[in-house]
Amino acid sequence: MSGVIIVHGGVGAKGRSLEDMNGVASKSKDDDPLKTVVNAVRYMEDDQRFNAGTGSVIRIDGSIQMDAAVAIPGSFGSVINIERVKNPVLVALDVMEKTPHIALAGSGAIDFARRSGYPDYDPVTEKARVAYKKMVDAIKDKTNSEERYSTIKKLIDDGLVEEPHDTVGAVAYVNGKFAAAVSTGGASPMMPGRVGDVPLIGAGIYCGLNGAVVATGLGEEIAKKLLCYRIYSRIGEEPLNRILMEEIDNMEGKLAGVIAVSRNEYGFFSNGAMPIDTTQF
Repeated sequence: MSGVIIVHGGVGAKGRSLEDMNGVASKSKDDDPLKTVVNAVRYMEDDQRFNAGTGSVIRIDGSIQMDAAVAIPGSFGSVINIERVKNPVLVALDVMEKTPHIALAGSGAIDFARRSGYPDYDPVTEKARVAYKKMVDAIKDKTNSEERYSTIKKLIDDGLVEEPHDTVGAVAYVNGKFAAAVSTGGASPMMPGRVGDVPLIGAGIYCGLNGAVVATGLGEEIAKKLLCYRIYSRIGEEPLNRILMEEIDNMEGKLAGVIAVSRNEYGFFSNGAMPIDTTQF
């Protein structure tokens, strides 16, 4: 094969299926693996069914802060807590290709986006507003943080607030080269300024000369275990899908999923529902 792309729409997306992916893998393919994965993530950022870009969840303070990252062997770029842009993954790509840095955060990321020509864009959707109002109404009489978080968690567990669909991501191997990209609109509930695994190299994304890996799930747990680098470091030891299964089992029940590609294999594994789309070309 000259190329393969694997795309995920977020672990824990109850009731979602391949149809939700809308053929994003085949629409994204390109002779360049980096363009392939960025195309895929951008398509999903523009689809409000996914929790990235348009469709991102609203944090407790009413803001939307998004994270995204891209990687190729030897290069990495990410944006952290960026606001009011349509496609955070494109800004992350510019960080990698146009700056001497690997990450820009908060107001610095927003300023860079504006200087790079990205216009102001409000990603808030009606679905996000409805979910946020339910949370605000539920916690407005709570006097401390512990009560607030336990109340919001119960709303989500009971299905009264729609569960966010976590990250979106893609890995590709095209013409002998690897690339990875990932984007998220956050989790719910979430404090302003919170950072998960997505923009952290080795945590939610890793790409090297032997393969590419992207994760989705409970960001804090994924980051603490450096899940993507752990998987990458084991490529070639065992069949790829076995490595993915063992590393997800090592998450001890914490919600997580991964997609990965090496020179000879590609695979995916999760401990919750995770819509996947793949294309070989």
